[in-house]
Parts: sequence; C-alpha cells; structure tokens
Amino acid sequence: MKPTLLSLLLLCGTASAADFDRISAIVDATTPASDSQAFTQLEARSLQALRQTLQGSQPQLTRDALEKAKQGAPQADKAWLKASGYDFAVKQQQQADIALLESFNTLPAAVKAQSMATVTRINRDATRGERQQALADAEGIGYLYFLADALGPKLGQAFLTAYDKGELAKAAALIKASEISTSAAKDYFHYPRPFLQPGNQIHQVPDDVVVKDGKPYGASGGAFPSGHTNTGYTDALLLAEMLPERFVPLIDRGARYGYSRVVLGVHYPLDVIGSRMIAERNVAHDMNDPAWRKLFDEAKGELRSALARECGGSIAQCAQSPTQDDPYRDPAMKDFYRFTMTYQLPRQAAAKAPFNVPKGAEVLLEPVLPQLSAAQRRALMAKSALADGYPLSGGDGEQNFWQRLNLHEAVTAAR
Repeated sequence: MKPTLLSLLLLCGTASAADFDRISAIVDATTPASDSQAFTQLEARSLQALRQTLQGSQPQLTRDALEKAKQGAPQADKAWLKASGYDFAVKQQQQADIALLESFNTLPAAVKAQSMATVTRINRDATRGERQQALADAEGIGYLYFLADALGPKLGQAFLTAYDKGELAKAAALIKASEISTSAAKDYFHYPRPFLQPGNQIHQVPDDVVVKDGKPYGASGGAFPSGHTNTGYTDALLLAEMLPERFVPLIDRGARYGYSRVVLGVHYPLDVIGSRMIAERNVAHDMNDPAWRKLFDEAKGELRSALARECGGSIAQCAQSPTQDDPYRDPAMKDFYRFTMTYQLPRQAAAKAPFNVPKGAEVLLEPVLPQLSAAQRRALMAKSALADGYPLSGGDGEQNFWQRLNLHEAVTAAR
C-alpha cells in the first residue's frame, strides 16, 4: 500500500508535534527570516559573496558554473598545503568511518520508517526562510561562507572580508582538505535517498536563492551517510578548534547545516547523525597527529591575526554581540543541538553500555577548555553524554561514544 502523508506523519507521534514546532522556530531565527537586521545583513552579504565567487568573470551565474566550482585562490592556499607533503590517508580514514557506522545495517525497519517520517515532516513543514538557508548551505558546499553567520555580526563580517582577500588562505585550504569523502561509505551502505523512495511525499525545493533557475534541488548517490553534513560539520568543528571563543555557536552551525539536508528532503535524520559521528572522529584523529597539528597551528595563527586585524580588536572582543543579533548564542540552541543528536528517533530499551572515551578523543575540548586536564576533559565527556540506546549507538564500541558525545553540553557544563 502506498504510504500517505498522514500515515508517515503519524509515525512521528502526535505528542511530539509541539517539539517539532519549537525546533522549527529556533531554526527559523538562523535564517534570512530572522528579526535581527544585523544578522540578516550578514546572511545577505554571505550569500552575495558566494554567488559572486561562483559566477566569477561570467556574465551570469549558471548551474554549470556551480557544479564545477571549487575553492581556490585567493580564498585557499593550496600550494602551501601541497608543499607540506602531508598525507591525509583518505582511504584508511574512509574504512574507519565505515566501521564506525556498521550498526546502520542492523537497525530495525521501524527505525528507518520513522526516519523517513521525520524527514517528510521537516521537509513539508519547512518555512521559506529554512528552505532559503538550506539551498544556500547546499550549493555553497565548496566554500566556507556559510560559517560567517555563526561568528556573530562583527566577527562574521570580518571573516567574510578576510576570506575573500585571501587572508585566511592556509586555514581555508587545510579545513577543506581535511574533509574525508563519504563516497566509499555511500557505496557500501547503498541506501536510497528519501525523495527516491516509492510513494514518497517529499517536496523538492526549487532554487530561487543561488542559481535562481527554479530547478528542484536533488542529489545523486546514496543517502547514508550525508556527504554535505560531513563537510559542514567538519568545517564548523575545525574552525571552532581555531576560534574557541565561538566554539559552541560553530558546532551548532555544523548541526544546523545537517538540518538543512533534512529540510531539502535529500537526507534522513540517520544520515545526518552518522555524519556528525564520523566528522567528530576524523577531526579528533587529525588533532592527535603531530604533523597535521603543525599545519593546524600555522593556519590558526594566520587566521586569528587576520580576523583581529579586520575587526579592529581582539578576537574575544569581536566575538561578543547581543543575543538578539547573534542567534547561535541563544541558549535555545542547546535544545536544538540535542534534538539533532537523535531527531527524536526511538530509543532502544537495551542494557546500558559503559561509556568508554576512546584514547585521544578529549583533544576536541583542548582549545576551548585549556584549563582542564586530559582526564578532566574525558570525565566531562562522559558526564554530559547522551543516554544510551539511540540509533547508531551500537553497543559498547567506539560507535557508542561518537553517537552519544554531546560537545555542546560538555562545553556549557564546564563554564
């Protein structure tokens, strides 16, 4: 029997309707629909900069230009990175990511059905602002413009200026090169996207934001895990490690980027959750590599100097702004981040597994909580972790840790 929209939405549970509405309201404040003029001006400038870069010297922006676009000069110093000779060991990292997500293959059909119901609900109920932001996020994947709005109006404006002037070129090159492609995992899990499921009720959003040709947004390849979310969360987390003054807003932006994929109906919540897990794992791996860390420290120094110069003050000063103009600092984002860790998918009533922190994982909290010892950061990760039993937590291995790790809660609990 062909599923109806009503039957799909009922899977989400009527009791959670208010929760979904509240999350949507929180999300809407981070879009062009925001009530803050300072924030919407930052959003508009970010989108304009993206479109100008994509268009280049052509008379108008075309979809062909969009599909060929990649970050290069002046934004990124690829020559510096190439000269370093660093080996990102992509194939080994990809296999580790696949192993981390293996429990996807044993998820009950009911969990996958609810994941479909949830993407349908979020996609169909999305506001215009959410759809606009989702299109900008999706089609700006090759660049770092999307991160500006998580820096606050003053630092965000400085970021856009410095980025386009090539003053963040080492950081931009390293961040993008540190993304580990999900292509191998997509081939391995081979799960069809929501808008390709038989009888789906997904609304494919026409592009009236970036290329503005009205083409319904779609995506190729498998659904699990989400490549865009992996990119967005990796980029956001790496910038957070360089700018700990904005650590929490930036990881919230990574989660927000994943939410955009659900809004567009091209990914299930499970895809987004899985990609957060592998992004965190991959960044921790890099942060524990002395050779990569040397590149990181050099890029971080360049970035922080450039941002301080462009904003005309210290990073700490420029990172502050009134909450009404800085929605990523709104305390409500704590609930949003927690929501994106599960998307309210059903929790299994299994035996509680011990929360084991993998060796070196605490490095993720080192820049933002330098006053704590490694042992204290590990203890904080355990104390603030998500309850066990949610999809992809998979027993007591590393997957259990990376699914349950709540970086937002860990940092806010320590302050």
